[in-house]
Amino acid sequence: MLLYARILWNLVTARILRVLADDDRGEITTTVIVTALMAVLAIALIAIIAAKLTAKANSIDLGLGV
Repeated sequence: MLLYARILWNLVTARILRVLADDDRGEITTTVIVTALMAVLAIALIAIIAAKLTAKANSIDLGLGV
């Protein structure tokens, strides 16, 4: 039984060391999420600017007597 416990301990330790040595732990997911959020914010900003420009253009009096 002690042999199995030692093997299990070595396996777990090796896995932990392998994960800790890996430099790319989930950074791709974080990058994708941040990029998607920035894209959503850019689209929202463009929509707000377009709405304000449209409202301003519609409020201009051209003197056509309408």
